[in-house]
Amino acid sequence: MKALPDDFLWGGAIAANQSEGAFREGGKGLSLVDLLPVKGDRMKCMLDGAYALAHEGKYEYYPSHKSIDFYHHYKTDIQLLAEMGYKVFRLSVSWPRIFPNGDEQLPNEEGLRFYDAIFDECLKYGIKPLVTLNHFDTPLGLVKKYGGWRHREVIDCYLRYCEVLFKRYKEKVEYWITFNEINMLLHLPFIGAGLVFEAGENKEQVKYQAAHYQLVASAMATKLAHEINPANKVGCMLAAGNVYPFTCDPEDVWAALEKDREQFFFTDVQVRGAYPSYVQRFFHEHNIKLDIADGDLEAMKHTVDYVSFSYYSSRSISAKPDSAPSTEGNVFGSALNPYLPTSEWGWQIDPLGLRITMNTLYDRYQKPLFIVENGLGATDRIEADGSINDDYRIDYLEKHIKAMQEAVADGVELIGYTSWGCIDIVSASSGEMSKRYGFVYVDLDNEGNGTLERRRKKSFYWYQNVIKNNGVIE
Repeated sequence: MKALPDDFLWGGAIAANQSEGAFREGGKGLSLVDLLPVKGDRMKCMLDGAYALAHEGKYEYYPSHKSIDFYHHYKTDIQLLAEMGYKVFRLSVSWPRIFPNGDEQLPNEEGLRFYDAIFDECLKYGIKPLVTLNHFDTPLGLVKKYGGWRHREVIDCYLRYCEVLFKRYKEKVEYWITFNEINMLLHLPFIGAGLVFEAGENKEQVKYQAAHYQLVASAMATKLAHEINPANKVGCMLAAGNVYPFTCDPEDVWAALEKDREQFFFTDVQVRGAYPSYVQRFFHEHNIKLDIADGDLEAMKHTVDYVSFSYYSSRSISAKPDSAPSTEGNVFGSALNPYLPTSEWGWQIDPLGLRITMNTLYDRYQKPLFIVENGLGATDRIEADGSINDDYRIDYLEKHIKAMQEAVADGVELIGYTSWGCIDIVSASSGEMSKRYGFVYVDLDNEGNGTLERRRKKSFYWYQNVIKNNGVIE
């Protein structure tokens, strides 16, 4: 097996909206996630913007309002990451912490100082920040004023925000991601793009128009980052995982190809700089007519430096859905693959699928890859002696890291690996704390009760050793 390079970036990842809390401190405005309750209506709100807005302020508990209070615990949390030996820490900047309503002309200085302090703390330990610019937290003000990403005006708001960050943190941040899991816009249109559908309108038209504006914004932000600092490395990000045909029936194979294209549509544009040929038929058959202004297609030629992606599981699809049992998994529905085990949240566990996905992406784009999310959501139990023996998490991560190394041996160029939720955070899909991913346990329950005490899990020491040995697992 090919050894990982000496400069391989080991680390972990969190998002502002799932970790920071302090939702009204420091001049922060509301983001879309600040409207989401725990469990219950949470998924409906993520899907249906009208429903989310109609229920604003009506739920008893909003997990993002407190979360794990990273806002006040970042120094001790980053110290724990340094203790594990992190080379990189992926986090996001909360857009409404910098521009509370999204369309102000001047940024919120207090918000900028907060991220100055975070980046300084990382750099003190030799940890590179990997910053996501928009991680499902478009300011609520832009939704109420413009309808979110359905309108072109939001591009300028986003670029103003990006320019402030690129200039402010020019000496502190080298790695950037423009949009988190940009393809989730098609599946969670409110969280992905702040979309609120009107009765009777063509939803596919609205979603792909918003996608066009995000793709233009991503390309223009990439150009801007390179102009401000040529050393900047800007990546796109995909919620990835190959789709398998449920059987070898050619109809299933074709259905899988179409599902793969649904996700690759975004990265095809961000990496190749133009709309792929296959999408023209899709647009025609779904009566989608994009507003493409002069300069849009030229702007889209500014392509990313690397392809980052999340990977939790693969998916399967049948052309005859009723003929195959299903599992909910993440947001993506899937035919139940009989060859794979399933987590307690219904996600199928497929380490080889990571190697397949990496080879697929690298063969398609010939760009460096960066695994920026991978992990197992599970219930953890504190033993009588205070230990947390999360061997199930170690098993999951070990198998995926080995599959990752096999892909590198296949010739895939890989920059780094950041496991998801390295500190326990609020689950994006359910809002629960009981669905834990981290190496560090946070004393908080699903209702927001707890001391917020941090505890090292067994996996903390395991991952510390993995990093120390650069992936050689003993």
